[in-house]
Formats: sequence, C-alpha cells, structure tokens
Amino acid sequence: MRIAIVGAGFAGLASAKVLRQLGHDVTVHDKAPDVGGVWSRTRRYPGLRTQNNKQTYHFSDHPMPRRFPQWLEGAQVQEYLEEYVERFGLAPFLRLGTGVEQAVPAAGGGWDVTTTGAGAGTEHYDHLVVANGIFCEPAIPDFEGVAELTAAGGRLIATSELAGLEEVRDRHVLMVGYGKSSCDVAVEVSRVAASTTVVARGLLWKVPRRIKGVLNYKYLLLTRLGEGLFPYQRLTGVERALHARGSALPDAMLGSVEKVVTAQLGLPGLGLVPDAPFASIAKASVSLATEGFYEGVAAGTIAVRRDTVVARFLEKDGRPHAELSDGSVVRADVVVCGTGFRQEVPFLPEDVQHRLLDERGNFALYRQILPVDVPDLTFAGYNSSFFSPLSAEMSAVWIASYLAGHHTVPAPETMRAVVRDRVAWMEDRTDGHSARGTNVVPFSMHNIDEVLGEVGLDVGRATKAVQWLLPVRPSSYRKVARRLARRVARQASADSA
Repeated sequence: MRIAIVGAGFAGLASAKVLRQLGHDVTVHDKAPDVGGVWSRTRRYPGLRTQNNKQTYHFSDHPMPRRFPQWLEGAQVQEYLEEYVERFGLAPFLRLGTGVEQAVPAAGGGWDVTTTGAGAGTEHYDHLVVANGIFCEPAIPDFEGVAELTAAGGRLIATSELAGLEEVRDRHVLMVGYGKSSCDVAVEVSRVAASTTVVARGLLWKVPRRIKGVLNYKYLLLTRLGEGLFPYQRLTGVERALHARGSALPDAMLGSVEKVVTAQLGLPGLGLVPDAPFASIAKASVSLATEGFYEGVAAGTIAVRRDTVVARFLEKDGRPHAELSDGSVVRADVVVCGTGFRQEVPFLPEDVQHRLLDERGNFALYRQILPVDVPDLTFAGYNSSFFSPLSAEMSAVWIASYLAGHHTVPAPETMRAVVRDRVAWMEDRTDGHSARGTNVVPFSMHNIDEVLGEVGLDVGRATKAVQWLLPVRPSSYRKVARRLARRVARQASADSA
C-alpha cells in the first residue's frame, strides 16, 4: 500500500518503521523542520525534560544512548529520534517542513492528501495514519481582557511558545496551570524573572524522582503492580484479588506513599497539600515533581496561588495585571499557559470528523486506533501513556497487522459497543478529563496487552510476571514487529504457492 502518515513524532516514526518492515510505501508529513513532535526544537520550552527515566522511555529495538542522563532534556529526546531515523533508514520517506492542509476521502477508496510548504501538492494514498499527537495544539483559555493586557505591553503565550529565557528576563511572569509544563517553566523562569507567580485552579499530586531520596519512582508507577493498585475497567487474575471486596491493601499502599511524598516535598509547610487523596492521580495527568519547584516556593522565588483562576486581565498604572478569582491583583507582563492541549484533526473534512467522535466530542476509536465508520484510516499515538514510545510502537504493529489481514476485528456493532463502554468508563474515572477519550493513564500496560493480544503477538507470562515487581523494559517487546513481518511473509508465500 501507499500510506501517508501525518506527524513525525514518536508515533509517526514508529508507524513508518513498522509499516516499512511489512513492505508498504510510506510518506511521513510534518510541518516542523525536524522530527520530534513535542520534542521538536520549534516547540521545546525551557526546562523540558522527560518524566520517565531513559530505561523506560524508548522504542523496543532502539535503547537510549548510554551517554544520556537518567532523565533526558528535550534536545536529547529529539537527538534520539534523529538517530532512530538514521538507524532504520527513514530519512528518504520524511517530508519535513510540509504541513497537511487537508485529507479528503477519494471516490474509489483511499485519500487525496493536499500539503503545503516544501512538498506542496496533492497526492493519492491508499491509507492514512493520523499521528499528529494528542499534544498537538495548545489550549489557551478564553480570558477576559486580553486586549487590555496586550495594549498595556503584556503578552499571552503557551509554554511551547516560550523560546528562551531572555523573553522573560526582569519581567513579571504569571504561569497558568499546575501541570508538568507549568512547573517546569516556572523553575527556569524564576531564575531570571522579576517575579514568578503560578495560578493553580487545583493542586495535583507530584511524585519525586526518588522516594525518600532513594527509591526510584519507576518502582512505584512503572510496574504492573503500580498500575494494578488502581481498579481497571474489568478485573481479572491478580488484580481481581487485589481489589476484592473489603481489601484495604491498595488504599493502604497508596496512603503510605501519600504520607512519604507529603513529608518529602514539605507540602504542609508550603500550604500545597492537594485536597484530593493520592489515589486521585488516576483521575488526572500524573507528573513528577519538577526539580527545584518546591525549593523555589520555599525560598520565595516562586509564588503559588492555589484554588484560584484568572478572572480577567486589566491595565493598572500603565502596566499589565491579572485579577484573580479571589479578588487579588498581580503583575502579568508575560502570561504563560500550561493549560493542556486540544486533540484535533483539522485537516479532515467536517463530516469525517463527525464520524470520528461520539456525542460528547470524544474520539471513538477501537483499541484507540481504528475509527469504526471511516475506511482506510487509523490513528497512532492516541493513547496517552506512561510508556508513550512503546505504546505508539505497539499501535503501529496493530495497524500493520490489520492492513495485512493478519488479524480480524469484531463486527462493527460490537466495536461500537466496546468503544462506547470504554469511553464512558474513561470519562467517569477521570471526572471528564479523559483528553477527549485518549487518556489511558495509568493503565498503559493494559492498553498494550489488549493491542498485542488481539494481534496474537503478546509477550509471555514470564515476562509479565517480572513486570509486576520491576519496571517495564521496552526491550522485552523488541521481537514483536519482526515476528509479525515473518508471519505475514509466510502467509503470503503460502497464498502464492
């Protein structure tokens, strides 16, 4: 097949590599001048680092270089992806600096894809893989008074639009949001800004890289046991026993971690103990504690205004300010929003987008990959995960298997029911913060198990048993794509005999 892939981040590159292994002719389009997606030099904010250590954040068959530190900076992740492209010979199939303006279903099947930039034109493809990422377009709230802010000399941007610290030197910076990007940027900005204020609508639990300064957090959250502490959609095996009626073990374990984290980060003294219990991390995006953030709050270089939002922007004494919902007013020369992203596919026609979504606007994708009612289209990387590279790669394996006819999917009505039940469960467990149906955290391994189980290429019980107590190693899955390629080749040989 001739396949177009939109996006050259982890999901797009994994899809290109796996589909090439199966003999497909692939073309990867990305409007950025380099590979990387959120790690592209055009989007990296100051202080951007991985949440995972390097042993758990890589493709199955391409480990992180030994020269890299445990937690990687954004530039190092992008360098890693460039090395991946070189190792697997993907460069000839990349069209960087080429944005997809529209992709329209063709009358005889497939897609007519129109691009802008370096590779402008319209070409026909048999299949389309959307890998533009669920962190594609920053979501900036519709604040009141933005005109007054800019008229007074202020600036409103997303974290990914902050190119360097000189833009905020000696200025009063207002960070909106309490997620990873906001806290990352706040630490870097506080080194040069006149003031740094974080406005947090609600406080999230942050996990130190090392619990009590000793135990790497990967042993807490990056194992099957850590994942199993939270009840999945359907409980089986060990998890059924773990969450049996009356079992207090999961809550006790999470409660112990909460006490340690609270004391280690000094949250009571800083007034930053979240209202929700530690177990609520399953309802939101889990993030590591940014190195230096709580130290900055203690030192007074970072101020956190908790349980409040920006009510409006205004000019006061000729300077830009923000009025908060508690009635206070703070300087706001530069307002930086770490307020999430929009999950969008603007290059698809409106009628196609309508068929991709349920009535509440969630992506209705079987296995987070396949739209039931749109032919010749799949999604890669629409499963926000603790193991994003591995999850993206295994999604690519599912796509390759599906296109090869190596596995079959249920009847459309069955798939719709599966998707409907899953999205409803996701919305319920996240209190509506399911990132439009794409957030699988903290159930990353469950998602991978389901994808590979359907393909018939899951890893063995012994491997999974080890993963219950030790962090998941992506290298344990390095043979999966090769096994698929061999099976498809044998079947093709048998069919032609």
